[in-house]
Amino acid sequence: MDPKLVEVTRLFDRKAASKANNLDVASTLLSQLKVLLTKFPSLPPLFQQTPNAVEELKLAREIYEQAVILSVKMEDQDAFERDFCQLKPYYMDTCGTIPPSSEEYPIMGANLLRLLVQNRIAEFHTELELLPAKALDNAYIKHGVELEQSFMEGAYNRVLSARQTAPHETYIYFMDLLVRRQIDEIAGCSEKGYDYLSINDAKQMFKFSSDKELQQYIAEEHPEWDVKDGRVLFQKAKESQPCKEIPAAPVINQTLGYARELERIV
Repeated sequence: MDPKLVEVTRLFDRKAASKANNLDVASTLLSQLKVLLTKFPSLPPLFQQTPNAVEELKLAREIYEQAVILSVKMEDQDAFERDFCQLKPYYMDTCGTIPPSSEEYPIMGANLLRLLVQNRIAEFHTELELLPAKALDNAYIKHGVELEQSFMEGAYNRVLSARQTAPHETYIYFMDLLVRRQIDEIAGCSEKGYDYLSINDAKQMFKFSSDKELQQYIAEEHPEWDVKDGRVLFQKAKESQPCKEIPAAPVINQTLGYARELERIV
């Protein structure tokens, strides 16, 4: 066997033994592995037909899969995106060269959740378009599709219940972020639509189970709100927002300019 392949395999075995106990050690070893993978011309983007190409492709794919999973455990979305971009060619461009990976759809589904969390809806649908038709029936992909539909319909209760039925352990991190995003959107709408809410109504609307959770959320995210006499007061926040003045003269001049240009065209 190629000495370089032996070295990468040995180091990868060390990572597998340590990843569960020390995320920093696992991260360091994965970084070393990624550097060693650059020595293999069989990997993307070259895809050269070397004697050990199949084994090198399979090993590299597994290394990047572990890197993606580790980035979720470390709650690092930027690392997730980088590692997923490096992993994606192994799913899209190696069909027929190496057998499918059991982690492909779970990781593809996690990427869909990440795009939802970051509100990158156009990219979410682009990723769906790149998947084969049969993938849409896969439980990991359907989970993300149904969540996106729930958000578009404003069915936030379905989003909350979906956390309990997440099909993969790595999804919990993204589901928690989605729930927090949902709460933030409800809070923003409540602030605009009401002067105040009773604490009980606020708990029910923001999906909190106790007064303590509600008060902690307000303290961390909305210190401009007041909690007084059993109510959450938004009026103070409204008063603190500066009023925006519309510059009338420039707008009128610009509109008249458009009108003159249209008259010339006609």
